[in-house]
Formats: sequence, structure tokens, C-alpha cells
Amino acid sequence: MNWDIVEGNWKQFKGKVRVRWGKLTDDQLDLIAGKRVELAGKIQEAYGITKDEVEQQIQIFEKQMKDYKSEVLK
Repeated sequence: MNWDIVEGNWKQFKGKVRVRWGKLTDDQLDLIAGKRVELAGKIQEAYGITKDEVEQQIQIFEKQMKDYKSEVLK
């Protein structure tokens, strides 16, 4: 997943991030602004999980978004 594209289209992705990680606040999502490193840090902070767990969750999310994009473009 190209995070430059995510950053540029953050408003569209923000809703999907909110669904996946519901503990993140609107203020946190605004601060993340589509930056992967910021997202990872805020998830780790909000959920109290390890960096490795965050990376796994983000990788799963990236795959889901890739699959979603493929379905939408069919």
C-alpha cells in the first residue's frame, strides 16, 4: 500500500481506520494525517500493544484495503 496515496486521500481512509481502530479519537486521526508511523504510534498508545503487534495489524489492514480497492475497481 502506498502511504503517499493514503496521506493524500486521508479523509477517505480516515473512516476505515476509525472502523478498524475505534479507540482512536478524531483529534488523533487528524494528527496522524495519513502517516503510517504516526498511525502505528497512536495504535500502540491507545491499545497498549507491542510494536510487532501493531505492525501485524497494519499489514492486515493494508491487505484489506488493497483487496477493497480491487473489488471497487471491478
